Amino acid sequence: MGIAMPGDNERWRCTGCGNLTRFDVTRTVRSQDFVHLDLSGEGRVEERTVLSETIEQVKCRWCGATDRIETIARPDADRSVSDTSAESPTGRA
Repeated sequence: MGIAMPGDNERWRCTGCGNLTRFDVTRTVRSQDFVHLDLSGEGRVEERTVLSETIEQVKCRWCGATDRIETIARPDADRSVSDTSAESPTGRA
């Protein structure tokens, strides 16, 4: 059973060591690629559309745990775009 990729307001955390930033992610991706070949035959992917993606394993880079990774809310997830200062750009109310 895999773990979900964190959404915009989430992130991964290792409950073993507290790591929030370094993970090895094993995933399977099915994609459709537009490949452009030049006249010499050398190619490069110019456009990629991901058709499906499955995260098979997330491993903590610090302690090596694979069974202690959880998805948590980001600290700024509760802030909304409307939480701006009432002060105008000129500094006047």
